[in-house]
Amino acid sequence: MLGLLAPEGVILPIQNGGVARALADRLGEDKILGGFSNLGATMVEPGVYEQKNAGHLLIGELAGGVSERVERVARTLGRAIEVKVSSNLTGAIWSKLLINCSVTTLGALCSQTMRQYMETEAGKKVFRRTYEEALSVALAMGTRLERLAVDPIPPGWPKFGAEEHYESWVEAVIAFYGDIKPSMLQDFERGRKTEIDFINGYVVTLGHESGIPVHMNAAITGVVRQIERGVLQPTRERMNELADQTCERTRGDSI
Repeated sequence: MLGLLAPEGVILPIQNGGVARALADRLGEDKILGGFSNLGATMVEPGVYEQKNAGHLLIGELAGGVSERVERVARTLGRAIEVKVSSNLTGAIWSKLLINCSVTTLGALCSQTMRQYMETEAGKKVFRRTYEEALSVALAMGTRLERLAVDPIPPGWPKFGAEEHYESWVEAVIAFYGDIKPSMLQDFERGRKTEIDFINGYVVTLGHESGIPVHMNAAITGVVRQIERGVLQPTRERMNELADQTCERTRGDSI
């Protein structure tokens, strides 16, 4: 891959989760920029996409700050799509990853949008546990999270003293992401390998390294891998099964 780059060339992966970090660790940060799409879109057919919300590409240096090369890439890509540069891209990637772990993956494994699965008690329980685990890992690593569509840290977290504030925060998440067909579900439908190892699987790896409990994200990662292999199908029952694990874990923690 490096042999294909011009002397001053860089690789810009527009992918979720830990992809850019993994590439930088292998190839060097001098060759890698980070970025992700904040656009919600669904492929209707080859070459035809339906955009579900307003958004843009966000790019930057993994080490932070703003460089001339990032601005140069932004100007080039900006001829075709709105591009923004972040001086805290790692924080922004983690904020997006929190959404990927909960909204995207959960919707994929139960074949529903967030708005649909959040109408069930099982969906509410699993979303909350998944998000809290990923958020705990991000903060344990010293990540300075960036606000994207909503604040990445729910009001009052981790105590949630005012439950109505949490519910308002969830409503804001649903308002922005609630009607998007999960990209991972589209991967399932097309028989493609998902990004799970760089999303919930990435959270699990870092959680184990930092001693943060990530039981729900580990369970979700396992379910997605079984769906990839054809052992399970993405149905509403997957959410109920995960919710049952949440109840069992809660009972176990209280003993």
